[in-house]
Amino acid sequence: MDGIFGKHTADVPDEVGFATKPRLAMAMIERALAAGVPFGWVTADEAYGQAKYLRFWLEQHDIAHVVATRVNDTLVTTDFRQVRADDLVAGLPARSWRRLSVGAGAHGPREYDWARVPLRILGEPGRGHWLLARRSITDPTDIAYYVCYGPHRSTLLDLAWIAGTRWRIEECFQQAKNEAGLDHYQVRSWRAWYAHITLSMLAHAWLAVTRSLVAKGESVSPART
Repeated sequence: MDGIFGKHTADVPDEVGFATKPRLAMAMIERALAAGVPFGWVTADEAYGQAKYLRFWLEQHDIAHVVATRVNDTLVTTDFRQVRADDLVAGLPARSWRRLSVGAGAHGPREYDWARVPLRILGEPGRGHWLLARRSITDPTDIAYYVCYGPHRSTLLDLAWIAGTRWRIEECFQQAKNEAGLDHYQVRSWRAWYAHITLSMLAHAWLAVTRSLVAKGESVSPART
């Protein structure tokens, strides 16, 4: 930038161009696949899930996923109509909803009413597509929507549990910020930012492993961790 501090460049490599969040997610998942990182599902919030090209890419790679989407997203039904997410859920009978807990929160179990609707039947054998809905117990008008793809035998509880894991991911990032300074940086270059984020994540990983070992009653040593 030009100003009282003089001209400054962030030193971003020439080969690095602008990318949307869904494109960045695809790049990270590709790296995980190439590195042989074991995982069963991908979950993401609406910023990612509403991108149909990301959902298509995940399905093309046969990656099971539960991703949030917007209320007016249009989806292909089993009779090949395109219907809005909220319209599909609005027609569900009361018996379609089940009250489930998908993990403990700061104030007790995270309980919601959940339901799902089968979507298009075309696809790989043994795989299924669903629209998943999460409804607030205290405010039935507060409904979140998720597009799902995964093993055909997946139950409503399976899909709801995967959707709920996003809270634990968010808690993980918050812990990294609080305990390892993930967002406490004052840098002006690509390399400095990359180094800070990498070292902060490494420090948080060490803390997580150490806490797990201590919880199991195992001793912790620098060589072990």
